[in-house]
Amino acid sequence: MHRLWGAAKLILLALTLCIGGCNLESEKPEIAALPVLPPPPARPAVDPPSPEQKRLIAVFGGEYHSPAAEHFLNGVLAKLAPASDVPGEPYKVTLLNSPVVNAFALPSGNIYVTRGLLALANDTAEVAAVMAHEIGHITAHHAAQRAELEKRTFLVGRVVSEVLDKPQEGEQVSQRLQLSLASFSRQQELDADQIGIRVIARAGYDPYGASRFLQLLGRSMSLRASLLGQSPNGDQVDIMATHPSTPERVAAALAAARQIGAPGIGEAGRNAYLTAIQGIDYGDDPSEGFIRGRLFLHPKLGFAFTAPEGFVLENSAQAVLGIAAGGTEALRLDRVDVAASTSLESYLASGWIEGLKQSSIESVTVNGLPAATATAHGSEWTFRLTAIRFGSDVYRMIFATRTLTSDIDAAFRASMETFHRMSPDETKTAKPLRIEIVTAGANDTAESLAAAMPVPERPVEHFLLLNGLEKSSDVKAGERYKVIAE
Repeated sequence: MHRLWGAAKLILLALTLCIGGCNLESEKPEIAALPVLPPPPARPAVDPPSPEQKRLIAVFGGEYHSPAAEHFLNGVLAKLAPASDVPGEPYKVTLLNSPVVNAFALPSGNIYVTRGLLALANDTAEVAAVMAHEIGHITAHHAAQRAELEKRTFLVGRVVSEVLDKPQEGEQVSQRLQLSLASFSRQQELDADQIGIRVIARAGYDPYGASRFLQLLGRSMSLRASLLGQSPNGDQVDIMATHPSTPERVAAALAAARQIGAPGIGEAGRNAYLTAIQGIDYGDDPSEGFIRGRLFLHPKLGFAFTAPEGFVLENSAQAVLGIAAGGTEALRLDRVDVAASTSLESYLASGWIEGLKQSSIESVTVNGLPAATATAHGSEWTFRLTAIRFGSDVYRMIFATRTLTSDIDAAFRASMETFHRMSPDETKTAKPLRIEIVTAGANDTAESLAAAMPVPERPVEHFLLLNGLEKSSDVKAGERYKVIAE
């Protein structure tokens, strides 16, 4: 956090959300109905996490503890493990404290699932499909295969560039090999999907759970893109992306499930799943502050601010990020170390960002807090920078835009001036969000159930997505549904 990233990286970071980290192996699935296996025998234990694994867990917010959800995941794993292609392998599942929809596995047998993924999924079969997909990566040794291909890719490019003394041709070869590597990784995802579908069917779960979850994942990405002002076309992916497009995966997953049987086979386990996730945290980790539309509150650190109109915010342990106008405007709020003896004006002028206009530096007061602000001009982006001293800390507010008009700058400065120390009443009322399970009444609709959710933008769309529904009329009296609550 001590140096500002370049403008391109600032915008990229504001856009980035690692959704759907993993997926599942080939061979044609069995055509015949698959038997439900008996309870599994005792299995060997997974080794304790290594220092590297601990660091990886920390990146995803550390472990998240919910006795009901953890017991549920362990129960699913107990059914999947003996149904896998290598039944003797030891596995362990860990729930991570991240709102990002993600899951991944390590060759050691450690499987990780985020609470964000649990919030999106709608039944046991869907979560089982994700976990079985990760088991597929392990049993197919995908990590080792990729590492070997990466090593060969590096060596071939180096031989052409250095040994044969053809650096330009070496670069071209490396680019072609990188495309092959991306294609290889996408194929691994499709293969792992196939493995997972066979595994959940053998374990007695609904094999169509995989395609249902992939469809939810596509809808989630489309809604997010739409909120950010981007094209919601979910099947446009970068050619270097390691994961295949969602429509391709959904089609392949549906085809694999149909070869096993018609819809209706296997256990979906919706009610058991909803009971298990009742009350889990939704969205930001409470210890890292909360986003409520354009408002960000951090009760632990004691401050709040409001982003300019049109901004969509994201929170992380390192910074609050925002984006607007389809990516042509962005913001970042972070905390930096500035000695008490260093003036804020000197800090702005100290060279941590290029193109600072020295004559633009001015001393200001923001809600009783000492601050300094200035502008900087890069080749493609213009910045409004502000440093605010808050107790022993200094907070940076960095606004970026393609063209800093007087109206845009006025909006940035107005947002800067909302930064304030939270009052005791604000601190009391700032509560984290959670998933609550409700039963629909006779007159309930998606609109009525979504009305109380503290989601300022498109609450009905969020409700439908959370519950895997296509339209409001799909809500049925007596059925249980997920809602977001404080």
